[in-house]
Amino acid sequence: MTPRPGVRKAVLVTHVTTSVGWLGAVAAYLALDLTAVFSADPSTVRSAYVAMGLIAERVIVPLALAAVVVGVINALTTPWGLFRHYWVLLKLLLTLFATTILLIESQTISSLADAAASGDDPRGLPGTLPHSIGGLVVLLIVLIVSVYKPRGLTKYGWRQQQRGRREPAPSP
Repeated sequence: MTPRPGVRKAVLVTHVTTSVGWLGAVAAYLALDLTAVFSADPSTVRSAYVAMGLIAERVIVPLALAAVVVGVINALTTPWGLFRHYWVLLKLLLTLFATTILLIESQTISSLADAAASGDDPRGLPGTLPHSIGGLVVLLIVLIVSVYKPRGLTKYGWRQQQRGRREPAPSP
């Protein structure tokens, strides 16, 4: 069953909003991470780590989870499907990978924020630069794949296409 165009567009707008929001939040997080690692001022470093904890917990994780759920709904309600085209499958796998790493890394982020807030000098804390840079790169790749939509049907998509060609069109 194909949803009405208004519903489909609402799902698409929600998907784009959560995905772009996730990308923007990760960019802001990266700015905080760079500040935490390279600043010489203890209060600035402390503030950066505390902000990193808040943005990860209250913005990035919810947007990532929403992007996954709404992205799957979006794919299932469009002709692209979830498993028919390699570009959709690639987006799904990269998004699930990024979300999994984020959920694992969120424990570290929370621990760093707590350590920085403890009052000790936070300048020796390690930061999370490899993860924040990696996350941003993965999300940019997902964005590029979304825009360019490289051609190619999966085996499942090819079978679905062949099945559709063999079945007669419904009579009016």
